[in-house]
Amino acid sequence: MTLLELEDVTASYGNVQVLDGVSLSVPENGAVGILGANGAGKTTTLRAISGTVRTTGRITFEGRDIRGLRPEQVAKLGIAHVPEGRGTLGQLTVRENLRVGAYLRKDRKAIAADLDYLLELFPQLRQRISSSASALSGGEQQMLAVGRAVMAKPRLLLLDEASLGLAPSTAKAVYEAVQRLRKDSGIAMLVVEQNANLAFTVVDSATVLETGRNVLTGSSAELKGMDEIRRAYLGG
Repeated sequence: MTLLELEDVTASYGNVQVLDGVSLSVPENGAVGILGANGAGKTTTLRAISGTVRTTGRITFEGRDIRGLRPEQVAKLGIAHVPEGRGTLGQLTVRENLRVGAYLRKDRKAIAADLDYLLELFPQLRQRISSSASALSGGEQQMLAVGRAVMAKPRLLLLDEASLGLAPSTAKAVYEAVQRLRKDSGIAMLVVEQNANLAFTVVDSATVLETGRNVLTGSSAELKGMDEIRRAYLGG
């Protein structure tokens, strides 16, 4: 079953068109990557889904057209967005940030269980549970941003450049946790990432964007086997 589908989506910032007919789909419980160089339109694709940029075309979630909805309306449908730059609430503690993610939920016992799960998934956060988010390292802030999004119990997680600015070992740890999260929860994921090696540890398939257009789509195995993909994104 298709959970999310984009058909011929365009998006602009003022007079500058960034997306030019992007189409992709995410199956229920599936994980899809979006690869591309800086300026290819990866982040804008996630913003189009979240309702933070004006679009044309068709964006459906569980068969419902969500184009034109406000960001808070999109979130209530079960789409959680972890933006580039993380967006944690620096003045709040780690615990408070995670609880903010569950603000629409009423199931207290389940919230407590999910909080315990995330602190087991990200043990660094358990150690810093009473620290303000602004005092965390970049890797810890990324873990907190993912955790806060997951506390909303989304059907779909939009993950934007989770490795950005992180040391390789930290980025690897973040993606290992995301991989386990997917296995444990079945949350569908749309993953924007410049480091394809990391993306391919999580996603089943990916689409490559170039100047706002789809130029290549395939399974992770197919894309890893292509010379041009290895040269551009895999360091080979």
